[in-house]
Amino acid sequence: MDRRDFAKTAALGALGATAIGCSDDASTSPDAPAVQTQPQVRWRLASSFTESLGILYGAAEVLAERVSALTGGRFQIRPYAAGELVPAFEVLGAVQNGIVQMGHSASYYFVGKNPALAFDATVPFGLTARQYNAWWYHGGGKDLMRALFSDFNIYNLPGGNTGMQMGGWFKQPITSMDDMQGLRMRIPGLGGKVMNRLGVNVQQIAGGEVYPALERGTVDAVEWVGPYDDKQLGFHEIASYYHYPGWWEPGPALTFYVNRSDWDALPTAYQEALTAAADVANVQMLARYDQANPKALEDLVQLGVTLQRFPNAVMRAAEDATAAILEEQAAQSPQYRTIYDSYTQFRSDVYRWFEMSELAYGSFAFPQPGADASA
Repeated sequence: MDRRDFAKTAALGALGATAIGCSDDASTSPDAPAVQTQPQVRWRLASSFTESLGILYGAAEVLAERVSALTGGRFQIRPYAAGELVPAFEVLGAVQNGIVQMGHSASYYFVGKNPALAFDATVPFGLTARQYNAWWYHGGGKDLMRALFSDFNIYNLPGGNTGMQMGGWFKQPITSMDDMQGLRMRIPGLGGKVMNRLGVNVQQIAGGEVYPALERGTVDAVEWVGPYDDKQLGFHEIASYYHYPGWWEPGPALTFYVNRSDWDALPTAYQEALTAAADVANVQMLARYDQANPKALEDLVQLGVTLQRFPNAVMRAAEDATAAILEEQAAQSPQYRTIYDSYTQFRSDVYRWFEMSELAYGSFAFPQPGADASA
């Protein structure tokens, strides 16, 4: 956030704090905050996530609460869980077509509409959460994503990030490339395309249906997010091998979709409030996962879960397949190529710094389990 954005956000915070303490009658006073003269606005937000996924779904609640506070309660957004208004995988279309004013989802669910939407969420072996935020806010990503979403009549805002994810739950451990052949796995986005190229039978299943699919044997393996959510969903009750790292989702971002016509109709003060609230929700999600995941991982280990690192041979094959797929898709679309070139150049630029800082520190200071030392 640059100094101008910070100043706007700070001003909105002061405005909202003042407005909360005022009654509606105060709006008739010439000295009343400007927000008190603004219209009452009521929006609906369709989420791709169920309420049981408290951190994912909770980002929409954080957004709604902050918008209400910043506007003295005059701009209200009501979140709806997946399936209440529209199915999980129809959120983008619902916002595009004006069925709801807002949505909250992961854009890689919609790569069938445009493969470049993957860059709005994550790509295998791509940017971490911090790196993605740097690209989005200050590395040109915001302008590229705004241009992409304009084709869908949508104004996009950052909607959170889970941070590095786990590699999923498997009924049998992956010890070599042979174990990938014919495996039935729930995995979305570009990661699913890579897995498919490695011989996996990929299936895309909405969050609320993942556990039943694993339980019934429709799939042999599933990936979701990480220890906190995965424990909540109970995957450890069916599959005991918990693989890592989630190379296909090193920093998956979520997005708030706003119908462009509804966005344009908002007073400027409400647009600024919504923008500031999205920034808060974006930061809060990652912080909540970073706090909740460590304890959840320890709990899962105590419950008998086996942590299993993906073999290097699988990681190398996945990385090669990712590079090939990205190049193939870039060759088919100038728009995709532009986004891809920006993303990969930024990745190259920041990796040296992170190698010298985060990686160097972590490789020394973080505990190194003996079981992983020879992996």
